[in-house]
Amino acid sequence: MMPARRPEKLIPDTFTPVPSVAWLEALDIGVGDGSGGDLDALGLAIWEGGDAPAELEFDLAALERAGFTGKKGETLVVPQASGPAVVLVGAGPAGEASPATLRDVAAAFARATARHARIGLRVEGRGGVDATAAARALIEGAVLARYRYRVLRAEHKEAVLTRLELALPGADAAEVDRGVVAAVASVRASCVARDLANTPPGHLTAVDLAAVAAELGASFGFTVQEFGREALIELGCGGLLGVNAGSAEEPRMIRLSYGSGAGRRLALVGKGIMYDSGGISLKPSDPMHLLMKMDMGGAAAILGAFTAFRDVGVDADVSAWLMCTDNMPSGSAYKLGDVLTARGGKTVEVKNTDAEGRLVMMDGLVLATEWEPDAIVDIATLTGAALMALGPLTAALFANDDTLAGRVTEAAASTGEQLWRLPLERGYRKQLDSDIADISNLGGPYAGATTAALFLDEFVAGHPWAHLDIAGTMQSASDDSWRATGATGYGARLLADLAARF
Repeated sequence: MMPARRPEKLIPDTFTPVPSVAWLEALDIGVGDGSGGDLDALGLAIWEGGDAPAELEFDLAALERAGFTGKKGETLVVPQASGPAVVLVGAGPAGEASPATLRDVAAAFARATARHARIGLRVEGRGGVDATAAARALIEGAVLARYRYRVLRAEHKEAVLTRLELALPGADAAEVDRGVVAAVASVRASCVARDLANTPPGHLTAVDLAAVAAELGASFGFTVQEFGREALIELGCGGLLGVNAGSAEEPRMIRLSYGSGAGRRLALVGKGIMYDSGGISLKPSDPMHLLMKMDMGGAAAILGAFTAFRDVGVDADVSAWLMCTDNMPSGSAYKLGDVLTARGGKTVEVKNTDAEGRLVMMDGLVLATEWEPDAIVDIATLTGAALMALGPLTAALFANDDTLAGRVTEAAASTGEQLWRLPLERGYRKQLDSDIADISNLGGPYAGATTAALFLDEFVAGHPWAHLDIAGTMQSASDDSWRATGATGYGARLLADLAARF
C-alpha cells in the first residue's frame, strides 16, 4: 500500500503506512474450550474472592501467599511441567464487572504473555455482562494491548500475535460470534488510526494519505475523492490553502463516503495536519514537538472508523472531510496578521500560525453543512488546553446539541474511549473578535479549548454539532492497559460505534 514517492526520500519499497491491516487479516481469532490445546499460553481470569480453577491444584489461600489476590490487572504465571504456560489474571470484584473491566483484564493478560504468539483466555462468569459485549471487550483488550508499530524496526523483543482463542463457558455461541465480528472491525479501526499517526512525517504526506485512503476504500467498501491544490482553489478553501502556503508538499482534502444515500446523514470532519512545526509561530524543540507527526490523529481516526462501517452494519449515510497538509515555516508561509477567507466567505485574521488546525477545519465544516447533514461531528488534536484540563486519558467534548452530545457520550462509554463534556461558554466569544476581519483565530490566555470550539461553532450554520478535542488522548507515553506506547488511535472505535447507532 505504498504510494509512488520521489526517489530522494529513500523510503523502502516494502514500506506500508498501515501494516496492521495485514497483521489483523492473518491473526487467527476464534472460540475455544479453554483447555489450552496447542496454545503457547493460557490465561485464566480469577474474580477477586472467587475460587481458584480446579485444574491448578492450588486453593485461593496458596495463591494469596504467592501475592495474587484477584485484583483487576494482577497476573501470576503458574509453572507447568508440560502444555501451555498458565497465567492467572485478576478480574476484580465480580459485582463490578463491565466491558471496560474485561477489556483491561484481557490487556493485562496479553502483556503478561508478550513473548508468546498463540494465546488463549478463559473467563468463567461475566458478572452480568452479556456474551456479545464480553467477547468484544476481551478481544479488543488483548489485540490492542499487543499492537506494536514494527514496520521500521529490524528486531523485536515481543512476539507477533498470531492466534487468540477466547473461551466463555456457558455463553451462547451465536452471541459470542457476534462479539468476535464486532471486535475484529473495532480493533482494525483503531490499529489503522494508530499506524497512520505513528508513521514518520517524511513517510506520510497529505498526498500519501489520499492514496492510502483510496486503497482502504477499495478494500472496505467506501468511496474516496481526492481534491488537490487547484480543486481547493476552486472550492475557496482559504484556510487549508493558507496553512499549506509554507510547505513544499501539496495539500489534500480527502472526501470519504459510505452508505446507500437513503439513510440519515452523519458528517465527520477531521484535522489532518501531517506535521505541525507551528509555522512562523514556531514550536519549541521539545518532546511535544516530536509528537507533532500525530497532529493528523483526527483524520486518522475517521479513516480508521470507515474501515469498520461495513462489518458493524452502519445503515446511516456517512460522509467525511479530511483536511490535510503540514504546517511549515518558509519564505512563502502565511504570517501573523494575514487574513484568510474560508469557504463561504468568512474572513479570519491570523493571530498565531500555530492555531492552524481550526483554520483547515473551518473549510471542512462549511463543506459539511452544504451536504445538509442531520449532525456534524469533528475530531481534532486541537489544543494543549484540553490536555492540561483533562490529562491524557480523557478527551474534551463540546456540543451545541444535547441529543447529539448524549449519543457521542454513549459511544464513548461503549468503547472505553473516555471523554468529558465541557461548556461551550459563549461569553468567551468576544475574545475572538478582530478589528480587520470577521473573526480571529486565537482567543485569550484562558479557556483555550473553549475558544477553539467557539471558533469552529462559527462554521456549522446551526446544525447539530459535536467537537472532540483529542490533543490529550492522541498518544500514550507508556503501555497502559490496552493503550500501547505511541499513538492510541483515539476516536476510531468511538466514531464507528456512533455511526452504527446513528
